[in-house]
Parts: sequence; C-alpha cells; structure tokens
Amino acid sequence: MRSAASLNRSDCYRTFPFPRPWRLNRRVSRLIRLLRQRYLSSAFWRLSDVMGWGHAPSRQHCSMLFAVLAIAALLPGCATAPLVQGTGLSSYSELKPSDGKITKSRLHVKKERVASARTINIAPTVFPAGVAPALSAEERALVANVVNRALCVSLSDRFMVVTPDVPADLTVRAAVTHATETNEVAAGVSVATTIGMKFVDTGGIPVPTPRVPIGLGELSIEAEAVDRSGRQQAAMVWGRGANAFFSTPRVSKAGDAYELASAFSDDFAKLVNKGESPFEGVNIDIPSWDKIGSNMGLAPKYAACEAYGRSPGVVGMVAGKLGLPPDWTDDGPRAARKPQ
Repeated sequence: MRSAASLNRSDCYRTFPFPRPWRLNRRVSRLIRLLRQRYLSSAFWRLSDVMGWGHAPSRQHCSMLFAVLAIAALLPGCATAPLVQGTGLSSYSELKPSDGKITKSRLHVKKERVASARTINIAPTVFPAGVAPALSAEERALVANVVNRALCVSLSDRFMVVTPDVPADLTVRAAVTHATETNEVAAGVSVATTIGMKFVDTGGIPVPTPRVPIGLGELSIEAEAVDRSGRQQAAMVWGRGANAFFSTPRVSKAGDAYELASAFSDDFAKLVNKGESPFEGVNIDIPSWDKIGSNMGLAPKYAACEAYGRSPGVVGMVAGKLGLPPDWTDDGPRAARKPQ
C-alpha cells in the first residue's frame, strides 16, 4: 500500500479536466491584486485629473461620482448598432432586413441546402486595419480569432468541422466591416463603481449598477456560407453596439469588440444550424454539453477548433467581472502562443 508521502501530486490531476486548483487560485489572486493596484487607483486618479481635484477622491468626491453616474444612466443606454456593408460577400442581392431587439441585420439562407450539408470549414476572419484604426494589430487579431473560435464551437453542434485545407460541404467566410474602440477611462470608472457598490449598505437589496454610457464600442461583421461550387447558401450583415445594462466593461480598447464578436458568431451559427433567422420566433436554446465544456476551457468537440485556442474558461470569466483586458487571459490562436 502506497503511503501519502509517496504519492505524486501532479499525477492526481494529469487527466483532470479543469485547471489545477492551486494554479487557478494563484491566477485569480493575481488578477484581483493587479486590478486593485492598477485599475481601481488608475480609474479614480484619471477621474481626479479630469475633474480638477488634484488628489485622490475623498468621500465627498465619491458621492459626487455616484451622482454623476446616476445622471449618466439617464443617457442612451447603448451604442448605435451600425450596419456597415463591405465588399467581401459573393452576393448581397438576396439579403433582407431581420433585426433583433438590440441587433441590426440583413440576411438570407437557403434552408434545404444548408440542411443537407454535413461538413463545414471556417476561413480565417478578415479584420482590416482601415475599419478600426484605433485598435492595434494585436487587438484586431484577438477579435478576429474570437469570431473564428466561437463560430467553430457553435457550428460543431450541427456540423462536422474540418480544417480550412480540407474540402467541406460548406465554407464560412467572415470579415469585420466596422469597429469602434471602448473608452478605457469610462470603462475603468464603471468597473470601480460596480466593485465599490458592493461595499455600500443597501439593506440587503441588490442594486444593479449600470455601465457609464460613454464610449461604448460598436461592431459590424458580414459573413457567408458557400458550397463546394462557391455558391452562397447563407449570408448575414450584422451590427450591434455595447449596452450600458448588459455589456461587461473591460479596460481595453478592444473590450466591447471582443464581447460583440462572440455574439455575432452565435447569431450566424444559429442561421446556418437551423436555416432560419436567429431573431425570429422564441429562440430559446439550451447549450449542448460540448459547447458548455468548450466555454469552460475544455477541449472542443472537433480537433479543427484547437487552431483557435481554447476559451479562457473560469479565469476569463473572473477577469471579465473584474474588467481586465481580454488579452490578459485569452492566449489567442495556438500558432500565436509563446512557448513555455
């Protein structure tokens, strides 16, 4: 019988599907420490400079801040949803308006054709520098990769996903046509206020803290699914702006674009998976176990999706709640990862 001292601790977790607990705790602790050191103080000091206080805000200034936020909450709660048509689709003639509550889109789909398809591959998403000059090349690459990763995971529920070099019944091509940056100062103030409200006595009643509706990001993407002959079987031009009540503020210029990229991929995947508009009908979907696992950072259903890297999982969720930049926890595509 083996003694406790002879057990190899790493062997216990060699096949464990989640990150090692001590590693996860260490990463989460680091995220919280960095947030406190960098963003809470930075957000308030930047606000102090803007307001002309000349020093860290006092209790009186914090009260003034909450009053300003209350007034700001009366402003429009979401950025406009731009619907920018590019030149990347093979045809635009059959597109029809189909808008959601906070999303604008023009789309069409040939339901019988996509229903008969069994395999699908995804071309690299195009994100030209000209459509978002305020974002760096690294930030554009991160957003484009999120589009591909989310498409791959969502389309796996209906199709067998193969690598781009393998012929498939359908090929998905997507391109970003418009993107605006997130205002980092406003996002930082929103994060600081949300965390600060947790220490305010509200009598046990949860009080939602809306995001400061200033400098909210926007994103517009177009995509199509073509068959082996290059004929368009489904297409969508999609646009949405971040929302003050439901979007997560991140202290990064690409924060909103990063979140909106996943929303687009979910909508386009529903269009192709079901052969109908994702904005019509009830559209209450229960995610598959494969999709839940992939979003938690586990291995995707098909190996082709590994090329886009895995979701940040639990660490990414914690970082999002703390308003940290997405590139702190998202390693991007596998080819771009630095060797350990």
